[in-house]
Amino acid sequence: MKFGVVIFPGSNCDHDALYALSHNLGQPTTQIWHESEDLGGVDAIFVPGGFSYGDYLRCGALARFSPVIRSIRRFAGSGGLVIGVCNGFQILCEAGLLEGALIRNQGLRFVCRTVDLVAGTSESAFTSACPVGQPLRIPVAHGEGCYIADEATLDRLEAEDRVAFRYAGANPNGSYRNIAGVLDEGRNVLGMMPHPERACDPAVGSTDGIAVFRSMIAATEALSASHAA
Repeated sequence: MKFGVVIFPGSNCDHDALYALSHNLGQPTTQIWHESEDLGGVDAIFVPGGFSYGDYLRCGALARFSPVIRSIRRFAGSGGLVIGVCNGFQILCEAGLLEGALIRNQGLRFVCRTVDLVAGTSESAFTSACPVGQPLRIPVAHGEGCYIADEATLDRLEAEDRVAFRYAGANPNGSYRNIAGVLDEGRNVLGMMPHPERACDPAVGSTDGIAVFRSMIAATEALSASHAA
């Protein structure tokens, strides 16, 4: 499975993702510059964390106009897997690929620590390999990670089983309904604030993030097998 990691000016988690995907998971991985509309024939897109364009104006608000976003929209529209983490989540919301928005943490402070997550659904290409009900130890590092949406949207996300992850125990940022990650209507786009790519190597204290990527790999292999049949 070939992953593409998008790089914006100000991205700072791209190399974490590249290392996790290529070294820890052994998958072909390529970098995609934000000005490129060529996704290089990848099977999945990773939009990393950081401070795209310095987070001037609003987190992700400028990145949404990058040429690569046009290609990501088309890729997602055709069923391609897209995962946005932290600033990547903010970008996907600003680009209209995901519902809701991310605002300043409730405590108005940058939060950098490991938190417990539980998968909100097992019926997605990003969570199928996550143990049901078992907390995952995943780090967060953000100042604008409070997920908000109006009540109708939140109710719809719940009803359609599109809450991918929830904070278990302490909520680090005040996100509504303890939401840590959501899916789009097609269930092939995921945005999440915690960093699974930073929990893929025993050296960093947790390998729980691998479950997210193994889910994506399994979904892609299953799709390839169905096309070959």
